[in-house]
Amino acid sequence: MADPVAGTYWRARPVLVTGAGGFIGTHLVRRLGELGARVHAVGRRAREGSEHGETWHVADVADADAVGGLVRSVRPDVVFHLASEVAGARDPGLVLPMLHSNLTGVVNLLTAVAATPGTRVVLAGSLEELRPDEGERAPSSPYAASKWAAGGYARMFHHLWDVQVSTLRIGMVYGPGPQDVRKLVPYVTLSLLRGREPELGSGTRELDWVHVDDVVGAFLAAGATPQAAGRTFDIGSGEGTSIRDTVDLLVRIVGGVTGAEARPRYGALGDRPLDSARIADLTAAEEILRWRPAVGLEEGLRRTVDWFARENG
Repeated sequence: MADPVAGTYWRARPVLVTGAGGFIGTHLVRRLGELGARVHAVGRRAREGSEHGETWHVADVADADAVGGLVRSVRPDVVFHLASEVAGARDPGLVLPMLHSNLTGVVNLLTAVAATPGTRVVLAGSLEELRPDEGERAPSSPYAASKWAAGGYARMFHHLWDVQVSTLRIGMVYGPGPQDVRKLVPYVTLSLLRGREPELGSGTRELDWVHVDDVVGAFLAAGATPQAAGRTFDIGSGEGTSIRDTVDLLVRIVGGVTGAEARPRYGALGDRPLDSARIADLTAAEEILRWRPAVGLEEGLRRTVDWFARENG
């Protein structure tokens, strides 16, 4: 098999990317374009022009007819399904939106692909999903529940109808580029760059941070590996770092760039219920995908701070 990250595997290959306008999707579309793929990018809003040679399509993945039409017209070799609503809040008002956006979209896509044998699908899952060995434990949020259910549908489509689908359970993604500034790293970074004190919880929770470039590499590896079908892979660093340690590292990095002296306010917010450490087990990713993260946390945060400092200077 050609190297999926640096070789010729993707050259002229038709690829469909949903959620292409999102944080990970933007980076994935760019990399696929650099590798010569024929990229069909899907988003909810029209885009004028093409930055990396991609063709843009406007569609809502919750619309079964729209998804089916796209798959039939593009006939992709690989589909990267990144379209998703992401929110960690414990709000009952999020249950139906998460169900509609995250679960219905997956079912629509897998149903369409079931009619086009040979197409591979890589789903963007989350480390927040429950693992099979966690028994009767409750999902920690409507988002986690929707991703957990989507994984169950993926396994069903694979075992009943031989859909070549795999799922990447992704840790806490960070890195340069436009993204939801309510997320921890951009929120803290921008607060510190602007001389403000970020308000946080206790900071004791451990998270598994993974740089967006490494996540893109994992998607490429999964999309190019036939043995990935029917499997779920944890994608992260394999190490837990507390929120407090992560933020304190950002404080040092931003201080070195700007001399800013703003400090975080730990305990200003309450910790969310059912939060726990979610650390990736990289065994399957290493053995089957031949993937390991390459960007360490400190180096990755430095790149991220540099980008935000340039964009907001």
